[in-house]
Amino acid sequence: MKKLRKILFPFSILYGGVTSVRNKLFDVGVLKSTSFDFPTIVVGNLSVGGTGKTPQIEYLIRLLKDSYHTAVLSRGYKRTTEGFIMADATVNAEMIGDEPYQYFRKFQHITVAVDANRVHGIEEIKKQKPETEIVLLDDAFQHRKLNAGFYILLTSYDSLYSQDFMLPAGNLREYKSGAKRAKAIIVTKCPENLSFEEQKKIEQKLKLEPNQELFFSKISYDETLVSQEEKIQLSDILDYEIVLVTGIAKPKPLVSFLEKKGVKLHHIEFPDHHHFSDHDILKINEKYHDIPTEKKIILTTEKDYVRIFVKLEKVFYIPIKTTFFSREDIFNKLILDYVGESTRDS
Repeated sequence: MKKLRKILFPFSILYGGVTSVRNKLFDVGVLKSTSFDFPTIVVGNLSVGGTGKTPQIEYLIRLLKDSYHTAVLSRGYKRTTEGFIMADATVNAEMIGDEPYQYFRKFQHITVAVDANRVHGIEEIKKQKPETEIVLLDDAFQHRKLNAGFYILLTSYDSLYSQDFMLPAGNLREYKSGAKRAKAIIVTKCPENLSFEEQKKIEQKLKLEPNQELFFSKISYDETLVSQEEKIQLSDILDYEIVLVTGIAKPKPLVSFLEKKGVKLHHIEFPDHHHFSDHDILKINEKYHDIPTEKKIILTTEKDYVRIFVKLEKVFYIPIKTTFFSREDIFNKLILDYVGESTRDS
């Protein structure tokens, strides 16, 4: 790996130089960046994939949806459509992307839309839903044509941006200095036993700006497995053999969680945002039917479930949410103060 990084390092310098110049042009106003007179919150990262943006967006939805007309805008990664689409009863995961479709199915009375051009997407949301008071933007940290009001930067515990390299030698989309745009930085997917001492060490590595707040979160798994027809308590899964199907960037935490439960697991792993073909579905069903016991299920992530639940039998997902180690009240206050002030200003 070190040898490969050395080979790719010159390309990383080139890529980093291009992104750095682009950011500078936005910073000094040569390239236009659009602001809005109502709250816009970006959740994103400096690296590619796997930092937990989806559960963090859902956390914000739960925090805001009962007090404000809330919309979520995503680019709809790997969708089969183009342009602006607002989710309604006619859409599916292929049309708008798995995460947006998950938000749409899960939360009533919010607006969900997709558009690769975030500025245009926000304008269309306000045109079609003028009552919208706040827009949450999923994975728009590098979308500099938008000057959002509040930036939340996620970095995974096992892959801190401060320890990473630019693409293609590493996983960074832009230089670490891009973190300065964030008001809140969250270290995600932390282990259950993360100590206060280790948190302080990570804080030193990240070298925060004086105006930035740092938080630590973990993924919490629900106590119930869910399908279209039934539910199974997590405490009962030892009675089952499980075919685990994942199409996410980092399935290891889920695999480790289930293995610690003592589950007999058959894991079929696909790339992140994978479009499941008929051949894939056949492969999954064959693995399921090859298990001799009658007490067996197919288990997947909630993000994958929205793409495959109509194609498989006996398929469940395990809901997840992000949980803060501490200072959750401070994080909530940061968000609510920003939204409240921005809403009054508008």
